[in-house]
Amino acid sequence: MVKTPLTVNGAAMLRAELHRLKTVERPSVIAAIAEARSHGDLSENAEYDAAKERQGFVEGRIAEVDSKLSTAEIIDPTLLDAEGRCVFGATVDLEDLSSGGRVLYQIVGEDEADLKAGKISISSPIARALIGKYVGDVAEVQAPGGVREYEIIDIRYI
Repeated sequence: MVKTPLTVNGAAMLRAELHRLKTVERPSVIAAIAEARSHGDLSENAEYDAAKERQGFVEGRIAEVDSKLSTAEIIDPTLLDAEGRCVFGATVDLEDLSSGGRVLYQIVGEDEADLKAGKISISSPIARALIGKYVGDVAEVQAPGGVREYEIIDIRYI
């Protein structure tokens, strides 16, 4: 079985979503189906069809989140001893060598990636280029506009 890396925060987000789906969404959909059934003929009942479609989505998402949590390898970045290397969970301060701009990214699992929040997926090109590097190293990233170079300014495990 393939383990999927998740940070502690990412696992907590998935657990919260699963709880919401099971305790709020599922009962809401069941009530909507019951309400639509009370209207009579189901063959031309758009409310019933929409509620059944929503139920399929909710049940599918519950199964998906359950599966992700069961195969998750939860990693706490604060407990890492990576000896200064860039690894999963690390927060990396980078300088773009062409523009001089600085960015701060945390390398996280695919489900918790959010570029606006500075969280990049472990499978993204920039994260793959950073893994294994140390402070002072330059990572070359193949971007749509060509190769971009980033110097690693700092690596933290927070």
